[in-house]
Amino acid sequence: MAVDPVCGMYVEETTHLQAEVRGRRYFFCAESCMNTFLRPEVELRRLRWMVIFSFALGIPTMVLAFVPPPISVSTLNYILFLLATPVQFWPGSRFYLGFRDAIKNRAANMDVLIAVGTSAAWGYSTIVTFAPSVFGDPATYFETAAIIIGLILLGKYAEEFTKGKAGDALRKLMDLQPRTATVLRDGQEIQVPVEQVAVGDLLVVRPGERIPVDGTILEGFSAVDESMITGESLPVDKKPGDEVIGATINKQGLLRVRAAKVGSDTALAQIIKLVEDAQLSRAPIQRLADKAASIFVPAVVGIGLLTFALWYTWIDPGIFIRALIPFIAVLIIACPCALGIATPAALMVGTGKGAENGLLIKGGEYLEKARRITTIVFDKTGTLTKGKPAVTDVVPLEGATSEGILHLAASAERGSEHPIAEAIVRKATEQNLRLSEPQGFEAIPGHGVRATVDGTKVLLGNRKLMEQLGPLPPEAEEELTRLEQGGKTAMILAADGRVLGLVAVADTPKDSAVPAIQALRKMGIEVVMLTGDNRRTAEAIARQLSIDKVIPEVVPGEKAEVIKKLQGEGKVVAMVGDGINDAPALAQSDVGIAIGSGTDIAMEAGGIVLIKDDLRDVVGSVQLSRRTVGKIKQNLFWAFFYNTALIPIAAAGFLDPILAGAAMGFSSVSVVSNSLLLRRFRPSV
Repeated sequence: MAVDPVCGMYVEETTHLQAEVRGRRYFFCAESCMNTFLRPEVELRRLRWMVIFSFALGIPTMVLAFVPPPISVSTLNYILFLLATPVQFWPGSRFYLGFRDAIKNRAANMDVLIAVGTSAAWGYSTIVTFAPSVFGDPATYFETAAIIIGLILLGKYAEEFTKGKAGDALRKLMDLQPRTATVLRDGQEIQVPVEQVAVGDLLVVRPGERIPVDGTILEGFSAVDESMITGESLPVDKKPGDEVIGATINKQGLLRVRAAKVGSDTALAQIIKLVEDAQLSRAPIQRLADKAASIFVPAVVGIGLLTFALWYTWIDPGIFIRALIPFIAVLIIACPCALGIATPAALMVGTGKGAENGLLIKGGEYLEKARRITTIVFDKTGTLTKGKPAVTDVVPLEGATSEGILHLAASAERGSEHPIAEAIVRKATEQNLRLSEPQGFEAIPGHGVRATVDGTKVLLGNRKLMEQLGPLPPEAEEELTRLEQGGKTAMILAADGRVLGLVAVADTPKDSAVPAIQALRKMGIEVVMLTGDNRRTAEAIARQLSIDKVIPEVVPGEKAEVIKKLQGEGKVVAMVGDGINDAPALAQSDVGIAIGSGTDIAMEAGGIVLIKDDLRDVVGSVQLSRRTVGKIKQNLFWAFFYNTALIPIAAAGFLDPILAGAAMGFSSVSVVSNSLLLRRFRPSV
């Protein structure tokens, strides 16, 4: 059994949620407690009491030290000892634990400086109190140790508070998850906790309720607000057979939904996991900071000891306290606490802000790499284009009308399941044309269709199909060539043996493609289109998208090789894709960017996932990366500059240890505050 650190209940260690914090394993009795763990409330509460306790005893210690009452010095020192010692060993215990861990791991950290500095002040004062003849000086510095501990903990409290604000995006996501679900069992509607919903359960979702889990609509029609996933403000119309996402809102009708993904498999749970993992990850730049700190801390201890030696042997020979005070000040002011949070604070805010904008960044490594991208390779179908053909041109010939051609073509294709046929029928439906029922429908594989519409014999297909009618009219030949050069699939329509016009179909670019590509080029990033199309079709689409470099006729298995070749040229390559066949290329690239509307495999392989099917988010991810890494560099610079610049002042004896503690705490708060400025980030495309 173990005690839940949030609610205090005893829970089974083997059956409950677990988490490791500061080397200690905690067990949580419910997901609501885990949610609380993700917030810094437990640490905040503990720190708050430590700060209050430190100042409640530290301030009277300082007042008595600077304005002594009319009592003997020895009595005053006993009182100061009684006030300062609890501060040294309860609030100060966190620094001793950190010091112990540092010794155990043979890696010096910030706690070493604080523990050594405050212990030196308290230890010297304790010896003076109980053995005043040792140093021959009745002055004590209990207030220095107590106030420094209080000030540093106050800085850490502010740090935890502001870091809590950095995790707002994650908490907002977690709060979206419904707590209960209405399940239809044995003809009865029963309310159950959402954790008890199983795959295959039939759920009832009323208007205004959140859909509990991912599933498929069996009955009902409604508009569903999916803004929490897609960012789109307009509700999406849903009908039987459509998929719905857990935590989205049913706006109108009554729905019956078959549960498909539950628990950790739901889209929301996956998003939360990605954001949480990213916020806990360590970027390469963080490892660099850790390495620097491991060198910096021993160096500071050495400088502190040298300072002590110089004061004791040369500046004020033989006066121990005159050497001790600068020694403590050096250790405290040099403490690089701000260095330790410079990277995590910015990463937490950056990844959280990304989640708010539909950019899921799986880790600090990808966030840092994205700023160095020199080339972005886009898969064409389903990424740059909509992934399904659409009618782009209806060209009437010999006095025919566009409506008449579309009516005959769509009526003839009503019996076909070919994607081109579906595109033609969809176009006619969008124009509210009344379609006729075809008679004698015949699909001619690889060529087109033959049917009778309203007594007219209709032939719709490619050039080879029309060869049975003889040579095409010059006007038709000219238009056909023009459309094919534009990368479109042109279908020729003939009625009763006479060519009436052409219908062109193409996989059209997404609305967001051109703005995204133009923005990337302005940022100095090379854009490449990768496709299996022939060169002429590929170049025609590239012209529409303002893409200069095209790699055509690439079979799925060769995509990763193309990425590898570009990397061999010294380029930092990002791959943007959405399909299963894009997964190897996404994994091979320096930064894989998966479209959220794509396959689960593609999203697993990508380092960045775009929740919305909007290519402008590719630009946003690069902008966020550059902004976040910029903040990290600012934090690291000021953390190092601030600490190192004041070391000579402290060593020269011009900086009181108490002021050094206040200044050091302020540096940590300033680093976190600088990171929080990322909350203002808005992608600009």
